[in-house]
Formats: sequence, C-alpha cells, structure tokens
Amino acid sequence: MFLVVVALAVIRVRDLFAATMLFAIYSLVSAALFTVLDAGDVALTEAAVGAGISTILVLAVLTLARRQEHPVPGHNLLALAVVLVTGAGLVYASMDLPEFGDPDNPVHGHVGSYYTEQTYADTGVPNMVAAVLASYRSIDTLGEAFVIFTAALGVFALLSVRPPARRSRARDGEEAP
Repeated sequence: MFLVVVALAVIRVRDLFAATMLFAIYSLVSAALFTVLDAGDVALTEAAVGAGISTILVLAVLTLARRQEHPVPGHNLLALAVVLVTGAGLVYASMDLPEFGDPDNPVHGHVGSYYTEQTYADTGVPNMVAAVLASYRSIDTLGEAFVIFTAALGVFALLSVRPPARRSRARDGEEAP
C-alpha cells in the first residue's frame, strides 16, 4: 500500500525536487520488499541503481532545470494512444504465458531442477539465489558489478565538472557561490 501511496504522490506533486525524493523513497521501499522476499541481490541492485545512482543523476539535472513543473495546457492524445496500444499489446502478449506455478513450464525444464536439487551440495550456501548468482552465474554477476561501477564512475564524472560560469570565476580567483 505504501508503494501505491508514494506512486500517487509522485504523480500529484509539481515540485521536481520533491518528486525526485519520492522516487528515491519508492526505490528504497521496493528494495525493502525484495529483501523481505529473500531476493537480496535484486534488493541491492534496486537500492544502488534506483535510489542511489538514478537519484543523483536526476538531482544533477535539476541543477540545470527549473524546480517546478509547469503543466502544459490541453491533452496529448498521441501519447495516450501510444500508452493504450502498448498496454493492450502487453495484455495480449501475457495471454500466451503459461500458468503461474505450473511445473511443466519451459523455464522449469532446463537447469532449474538441477539448481534446486544440487545447489547446497555443490556450494554449501543455504540461500539458493545467492548460491546460483555467486557460483553458477558468477560471470554474469561480475558483469553486473562492472555495470554498477561504471555507472558510479559516470555519476562521479558528471558531478565533478563545474558549470562554465563557476569555472571562469574560480580561474579569476573569485569564490564560487
């Protein structure tokens, strides 16, 4: 319920800084939900990317933009049509999905049964998700770590560059505001 309340608050608020902070709260609550569902890797990624890096990037953009959203008069019917067509396509595509929890789903016929039966014997780690990510799929996990590290470097690079007016004042010996 809290996620729904925060999402509705983001839609209603016109202050872009407040909307950014609400998005960060939404990401943190989502990360907490993933933690409760025992998906620690997803929770960590959501907290790092959703609440961390994304929030910093949006705050960096807000230093260059107005703080208040100015509503555009009228309605954008083309955007509404795109959203409705995309939503209808997604609903239609979901009709082909197999039943949830069906043991005959194609996803359960590959390596899932081996992971379920042999993970603890192979790795000694009681959490199956952590064991699969840290051992069987360690190269994928390392790749994800590199992606997050590269994103953090990009944020650092973006935040370390001063706007042109501040650079010229600093060169002339004046204190930057």
